[in-house]
Amino acid sequence: MAKNTKIKVMLSSRCKDAFSKDSDITLTDLRRELKKEIESVQLLGRGIFEVWINEDEPPSEGNQDSWDTCLKAVRECDVLIVLSNGNAGWALSGQDVGICHAEYMEGLRTAQSKVRFIELPKVTNADDDNAHQRNQRFQEYVSKQTPFRGGEIKTVDDAQKRVFDALSDAVILLTLRGVQAENSTRFDFGSALDWTRLDFRKRKEAMEDTLKATLLGREGSEEIDNEVIVNLNDKKIMVILHAVPAALSVAAARELVGRPFLDDHIYTDRLNSIHGPLHLIACHRGATETQARSMLGFPDATVVSGPFGIFVADNVQKVQFVFLVNCRDDSQTRHACQRFFEWLHQTGEAEIVARRAESRTRIIKTISGELDAS
Repeated sequence: MAKNTKIKVMLSSRCKDAFSKDSDITLTDLRRELKKEIESVQLLGRGIFEVWINEDEPPSEGNQDSWDTCLKAVRECDVLIVLSNGNAGWALSGQDVGICHAEYMEGLRTAQSKVRFIELPKVTNADDDNAHQRNQRFQEYVSKQTPFRGGEIKTVDDAQKRVFDALSDAVILLTLRGVQAENSTRFDFGSALDWTRLDFRKRKEAMEDTLKATLLGREGSEEIDNEVIVNLNDKKIMVILHAVPAALSVAAARELVGRPFLDDHIYTDRLNSIHGPLHLIACHRGATETQARSMLGFPDATVVSGPFGIFVADNVQKVQFVFLVNCRDDSQTRHACQRFFEWLHQTGEAEIVARRAESRTRIIKTISGELDAS
């Protein structure tokens, strides 16, 4: 895609497949019409979209250059709209992933927030065994990503409307996040400066108070005995709030939190119909996976870096904690918390976190019982 001031949109789909089994319209026809309609849109008299479809590119299908060109377009676009009929697309060799599969993966790897997945009527099973296996791998991969698809699409008009809805949603959301990101790069004035002026104790209190207010504002959340209870996968999960009021490399700030999960057994009496706990740690600055593993105490754990920070889960002791990074002021703290819960639900991790919290409850009750017996 040429570098310019327009919003770059890529439409990813199969080419020659019919829209549906009883349709004469191919997905190439659909994409060309969508390209025409989208590029005709004007804002205050000015065209704002540039649409990339592979039909406009010179390399022929199956050529290595074509594969690279498609993935390069995915990386460079501002919005990727995946029109999927379940067909993984052509591949470089028999057992490789298809190009549609690869484009979707590359989009998620580059920037998940720019990807919009639209499910079209499903393709029939491929006659070729390699193609059939590719399609199965692609469909299994999509099901694990749990993308929001919206209502069922039956007609070409349905598909066009869904694309326009997805594109407008993407533009609005990415614009808002762009403004937030721009604001978050300056910490020398405003509320971020106000928090920086505070001493460690007061800053820690401010960060924890903001986390508490944010969580209690979530649907299904409540406060019991000064602890926050959130709803995850229809289960009540206790969330213990902490804050590191400076960089994690500053020992005095880090030691205000320590290894809080070592004291989980003190909450035993409150964990009857409630499970957990899950530790939410607001970090005034950044955090690394190495620092997260260091807090846990050993390296063999699930450690995930995301836009919110770092999530850590020990699958033996069922300890779970989250570093929410760059909590420099009230807004940034709320946003990091919001992004964490968005990630839980978008990935299906909420269900796993809830199950792990149930297991953690049983473990700490056993620990508490042993301590009482000693």
